[in-house]
Amino acid sequence: MVQLMGFLSVFALQEFLELINVMLASGIVIVSCALLLYLIIYNPRNNVARSFATLLACVLIAYFVDLALFGVEDLEAAIPWLRLQWVGIAFTPAAYLSFSNALLITTGARSRPRDVAVRASYLLSAFLLLGAVFTNFVVRGGALGPRVSHLLPGPLFPFFVLYYFAAVGWGGANVLWARRRCLTSTSRRRMTYLMATFAAPAAGVFPYLLLTGWPASAPGTLLWLLLVLGNVGVGLMLVLLAYSVAFFGALTPDRVVKHRLIRFLLRGPFVATLVVVVIIAASQAEGWLGLPGRRLMLFGVVGLILLLQLGIELAKPLIDRALYRQDQPEIEWIQQLSNRLLTTTDLRQFLENVLTALCDLLRVETAFVAVIDDGMPHLEVVCGPLEPGAADHLPPEAWQPSAEAEASKERHIERHGDLFVWNGYWLAPLRTKGQDVVIGVVGMAARAPEPDLSPEEQAGMEALLAQAAAALEDRQLQQGIFSALERIIPEIEDIQRRRGVMHYVGEQALSGFSLVEAAEFRQWVRDALSHYWGGPKLITSPLLALRVVERAAREHDGNAMKGLRTVLKQAIERLRPDGQRQMTAPEWILYNILELKFLQGRRVREIAHRLAMSESDLYRKQRVAIEAVAQMLAEMEREELNNATFDKATAPPYNRVKREA
Repeated sequence: MVQLMGFLSVFALQEFLELINVMLASGIVIVSCALLLYLIIYNPRNNVARSFATLLACVLIAYFVDLALFGVEDLEAAIPWLRLQWVGIAFTPAAYLSFSNALLITTGARSRPRDVAVRASYLLSAFLLLGAVFTNFVVRGGALGPRVSHLLPGPLFPFFVLYYFAAVGWGGANVLWARRRCLTSTSRRRMTYLMATFAAPAAGVFPYLLLTGWPASAPGTLLWLLLVLGNVGVGLMLVLLAYSVAFFGALTPDRVVKHRLIRFLLRGPFVATLVVVVIIAASQAEGWLGLPGRRLMLFGVVGLILLLQLGIELAKPLIDRALYRQDQPEIEWIQQLSNRLLTTTDLRQFLENVLTALCDLLRVETAFVAVIDDGMPHLEVVCGPLEPGAADHLPPEAWQPSAEAEASKERHIERHGDLFVWNGYWLAPLRTKGQDVVIGVVGMAARAPEPDLSPEEQAGMEALLAQAAAALEDRQLQQGIFSALERIIPEIEDIQRRRGVMHYVGEQALSGFSLVEAAEFRQWVRDALSHYWGGPKLITSPLLALRVVERAAREHDGNAMKGLRTVLKQAIERLRPDGQRQMTAPEWILYNILELKFLQGRRVREIAHRLAMSESDLYRKQRVAIEAVAQMLAEMEREELNNATFDKATAPPYNRVKREA
């Protein structure tokens, strides 16, 4: 304890706060990078997630440069890094506008002027970045403070400050408007989280020192304390902001999103941040306990990782209980189910263990299990040498009911109690718990012409046979469960697709929402066309939830993939001009590209040659063609919705009530 107090007394309070600030900045860099990767992996197609990922990238760049330059006293070496930092600073206002605009779009408030403003803000940010990196109009020179270096403001810096706070303020107003448009308690709660934490990235990225410099008259301890408190707030709000964004566009239930995100944060950023803390602390503890700093660092990092992984695993039940308060019994049952299910390999391994124990008990070399499937035996597991085809012609008397077996004119086997003697083997039927159905047969090499089991051997054999019968019966029940799941999984996926694109406002959001209004609709069409003849982008496409696709699927015996392909083909055919087809005529170009590329699956070079155009020109026109398909598909969906509404409105009262019931 005396050594520890001496170790702490070496550092002044200001130096201690500086180290804490470095640890917090490292944590923000780690958390920003981790959350950026999380959104790229799990929410790559959602506009809200993509715009927030851009904002996270700005935070990551700004904090990374601050962290890299901490303690650097060479101003000439620091200036290139400080100018590079403006990649994150300059694009933060544009990212804010884009993020808030994406939030408004999820509530159905789409605005053409606002979209133009977002694009203009990115263009303005790009010009400011060029000015900050290559000229002295935005920033200039540099200055060194206590362990901190920063640039000096240029002539255009006041304009940037005005642009920065105007964009962030406009974004905050957009988020407030989006919250007011939410009609459900869940959407309002998430928008409230977003509104409360919206300013965190802007507060962390803005270059305050360019406005005030490092105040020489103010106490250094107070300034570092303010930095520490500010970074704590930014880090916490950043995590809460990312938590709210993680639910946008997710095609999985909320409980899965919560569990996945929290597990990711604990095993990734949390562990990595504490590792950085240990490394920094160990680097300052040279000679403590008589050990060099590198040795302390090595022991500390290894021990921390092992203990944290063990602690997270032990805390998993508590975390699950906190996340699944309402559905705790069902979640526990589902989690236990995955551990208790028997796969084909599990069943064979278990039966091999049973046969091995049976051979050891009876002192024989060979045993096998044959499963009865559709009235025919199939060899499942063998222990020891077995002649090829030896078990292929098991007599039906071994698994048929006794009355039917006694009715057989030709006796293939001899019965001795519960065992049958056949072709040098003792056969034991495996029955269900009701003892009315034989689900398998165990064969053992006969050590005598007739069974000569001792009481101990008889009891041991019956116990092993009961275990084998229970395993086969459980597997049959599981196969029934799997068959039922195969029938309902497409419906579950359809519900999840509807959740992922559900709007935040109006009665339409709760029932008859239209996918064609989603911001990602054109990308979904592009993905579905790229996997037209099969692939994950077609199988998991949100377009499967379109009413027109559902109707086409019913016409193809419920096959959703065929239904989607049919609708896409119909949309392409609607773009076909009248008259005889011509490969190079301007009015036929879009249809020819779609038909050759997606319906026939021809290569780009071949298509470009047949249409007499360059490959670059082909790619440009292909984008236009896909846009035309998306518009046509949206028109087909609106027609389907209008027809459904008309049919419901014109139906007789009795039929209408019956349909609604």
